[in-house]
Amino acid sequence: MIPVEIQENSPHFLNFVAEESNEERKLNLDLLNEVRKEARIKAEALKRRMEYKYSSKLKPCQFQVTDLVMRKAHPYQLENKLSPKWTGPFRVIEALGNGAYKLETLEGGAIPHTLNAANLKFYFS
Repeated sequence: MIPVEIQENSPHFLNFVAEESNEERKLNLDLLNEVRKEARIKAEALKRRMEYKYSSKLKPCQFQVTDLVMRKAHPYQLENKLSPKWTGPFRVIEALGNGAYKLETLEGGAIPHTLNAANLKFYFS
């Protein structure tokens, strides 16, 4: 109850019974674990629905060996806001699975680390 209800003899104040209030509080404490389990289940269901929604809109990008691709520029490669956001072209030399690719420059110099498909896009000449 709020202080105004105590001063102004509201119906809430007039019908208040301390024993019933204590019993209801004890009942709520008994049900607390069940409420927590239900909240955890609902949170997991929400997480799975969000994951499904995201995955349904995701367009998987698969590159083949010898495809030409551009790679997203690193922040240190960007001199100013008008710098190109993509560098390349590069040639895919190996597809490692799960969206990981090994690249090389067009002159044949291998890039030492693998790149994820999220950081690559097709190069159209």
